[in-house]
Amino acid sequence: MTRATLDKQPHEVAAMFDRTARRYDLVNDVISLGQHRLWRRATAAAVDAGPGELVLDLAAGTGTSTDAFTGLGARAIACDFSLGMLRTGVRKRGGSGLSGGGVRGVTFVAGDALKLPFPDDTFDAVTISFGLRNVNDTAGALGEMLRVTRPGGRLVVCEFSRPVFGPFDLVYTEYLMRLLPVVTRVVSSNPDSYEYLAESIRAWPGQAELARLVAAAGWGRVAWRNLSMGIVALHRAVKPGDVRQAGSI
Repeated sequence: MTRATLDKQPHEVAAMFDRTARRYDLVNDVISLGQHRLWRRATAAAVDAGPGELVLDLAAGTGTSTDAFTGLGARAIACDFSLGMLRTGVRKRGGSGLSGGGVRGVTFVAGDALKLPFPDDTFDAVTISFGLRNVNDTAGALGEMLRVTRPGGRLVVCEFSRPVFGPFDLVYTEYLMRLLPVVTRVVSSNPDSYEYLAESIRAWPGQAELARLVAAAGWGRVAWRNLSMGIVALHRAVKPGDVRQAGSI
């Protein structure tokens, strides 16, 4: 098995990303035409982490997304259940293994989004980019994120969504289902995983439906905005009991 199926069994998803890890960041650059860098910057701006704050970056993979938070002076934990991804991230930073002490400002922790290895009310902000779609219990993951966030803490979800312009949606669907698998066979270390990527994006709920799921999990002040004409959406929310305003995204 080199790719997961849409029932998203955790062991299959983890194994798929283990095999994808070696060239993961390169492939992201190629298949998004560099857009993923803009999406990452928008996510960091929405999280708005400040000095002294603690951020949990879930589904962090190699930790590339996590660097944006430490660059703003926050402390950050990169959490993923793919050991292959985490080890790749540690090696890229010159480390030799997963380290509780951190590697170049980022602490790498193996963990499942459905059973996070952190106490209640720990983080000032929790974020997940392009990973919520890969969890087989969306509501359960959103509930776990709520549990580990302090009252008033923020949630930011960056995830593929629905293009808002009909004709472009048709072009985008053709790219996902036809061209994407062809491109990734050239550059990816596990091209079959990108067939799953295309299928999982098409099966994922749109902006308004995901916002309802976030609110149903107990988050307040839920809002979203589209990036790249709705290819990606940023959803933001606050844990009730807040002392910091959600602001705009």
